[in-house]
Amino acid sequence: MSVLEEIVASKKRELIETKRELPLEDLLSQIPEQIPVSWQSALTESGINIIAEIKYKSPSRGDFACQLPAGDLAGIYLENGAVALSVLTEKNYFAGDLRFLKEIAQEMPELPLLRKDFIVERYQVVETRNACACAFLLIASCLSEGQLSSLIRCGEDFHLDALVEIHDPFELEKAINSGARIIGINNRDLRTFQVALDTSFELARRMEGEEGYILISESGIQEHSQIVELQDAGFSAFLIGSVLMDSSDPGATLRQLRGEE
Repeated sequence: MSVLEEIVASKKRELIETKRELPLEDLLSQIPEQIPVSWQSALTESGINIIAEIKYKSPSRGDFACQLPAGDLAGIYLENGAVALSVLTEKNYFAGDLRFLKEIAQEMPELPLLRKDFIVERYQVVETRNACACAFLLIASCLSEGQLSSLIRCGEDFHLDALVEIHDPFELEKAINSGARIIGINNRDLRTFQVALDTSFELARRMEGEEGYILISESGIQEHSQIVELQDAGFSAFLIGSVLMDSSDPGATLRQLRGEE
């Protein structure tokens, strides 16, 4: 069993207990009246659109150097030019928590938030809405085409955008067939954790001439020059986590990535 399969299996076991403690009917009754801000709109601004990530550890890296509270880190990211945030909410492997989203949203309601987790069913989409996020991650390698399509539509019902993450041409085709419009190309192979920025360039070439899609490059971006090259290849936004979370000054690192220092 790969680490990815292990994480998904763990998430499914966790969901059984979560739904026992808070059934879907009760969760639905807690949906906020306030419509979320548009995560998609933040990705298509002019300039360099960086989605800065909050994650405290990962299976491939262990603990990251930066362990600032989520609210403090979100403030730093916002002050230094991030257009949106990605927040890990998976507990066992990434030290995340759904409450991070609520805490950030209460302090910075204008900041578009992505819930990054291993989402496999409708219950988690409703959780995402209740946690005041604007969008959620769907990993194509973990879901069938039918599941992707169903979860994307479920997100639309709750005014949430879905970021469909892919890594190879097969997953790209699956994402397009499922109705995905925001496609994240992960340069990290989630099965081996090897990183290759060429993945983004290769898959972007396959999308040349296609309209109506927003492309996001994820993982392995460490320099402003790489972002410029990716923009030229057709990417609208860049999801960056490790280089920020391993920095002693995430704000300065973010400015450097934006080309400001």
